[in-house]
Amino acid sequence: MHIPFPELAASARVVSLPLRTRFRGIDVREAMLLRGPAGWTEFSPFVEYGDEEAAAWLRAAIDFGWSDHPGTGSVRVNATLPVVSVDRVPELLARFPGTRTVKVKVADPASTVAEDAARVGAVRRAIGPEGRIRVDANGAWTVDEAEHAIHAFAEHDLEYVEQPCATLDELAEIRRRVKYMGVPIAADESVRKAADPLAVVAAEAADILVLKVQPLGGIRAALRIAGQAGLPVVVSSALETSVGIAMGAHLAAQLGTEEYDAGLGTAALLAADVTSSPLLPRDGAIEVRRVEPDEDLIERHTAPPERQLWWMQRLERCAALVGE
Repeated sequence: MHIPFPELAASARVVSLPLRTRFRGIDVREAMLLRGPAGWTEFSPFVEYGDEEAAAWLRAAIDFGWSDHPGTGSVRVNATLPVVSVDRVPELLARFPGTRTVKVKVADPASTVAEDAARVGAVRRAIGPEGRIRVDANGAWTVDEAEHAIHAFAEHDLEYVEQPCATLDELAEIRRRVKYMGVPIAADESVRKAADPLAVVAAEAADILVLKVQPLGGIRAALRIAGQAGLPVVVSSALETSVGIAMGAHLAAQLGTEEYDAGLGTAALLAADVTSSPLLPRDGAIEVRRVEPDEDLIERHTAPPERQLWWMQRLERCAALVGE
């Protein structure tokens, strides 16, 4: 669907939200909010992404804001643990009440495998033997490094390892190497950053697909990928505001995935949000609903003028790409 730039720009608001803990190398999350006929939506590709990649995020924003999508009830979510010291693990997990699953970020340049393993162990002690632990390396390891790390974490009974390596060949190789251990491999970047999101399936490089609705171009596009993949899927967020997380919650509700908890609890990582009713985890789940931002919160967290201009120019360029 093509929406002319002036119509998009008419409601566009740019916010800058502080994070509770440094995450993905940033301390502040910038996002653009748009209001369509169906409600508020979000356009928030990370600032380093080029226009071609960012245009998919705009397609998702238009799909959600200019179309009705069914969704009620709630979806179970995981806790997300950034790269922090072991002593901070209980404090951060307390922000995700009732969650049974924790995704632990690993393979950060500032963290060794031993430190990652200690953090994973602290999570296991915190959530007990019945809890689920998944780790996410964001493609940072070589195959040999991934194999070494997975062995180091093995005693903590991993649910799966997300994007241990960057390329499809590497993913396929590490999947073969650790198959005997019963540790599934999940693909994230190899889905959302690929020209063909299903190439990872053809390469037999993953057991699970991680679907992030904005990078994949919207709910409809993500549903098509899930339907064609024939693999279990996990719906996850891209560190959005509650408006963007609502988009992911509607996708998860339509997919009806219950085997794996969704990675949609990340509003808990924000020190501020755009609504007084954020989609925070409660009893291990978030609601499936559209989010109405509060004007006073938007005003309080409005980005500086130069950043507003930057985002508006980006919106105009991406709108032209979507319209092609």
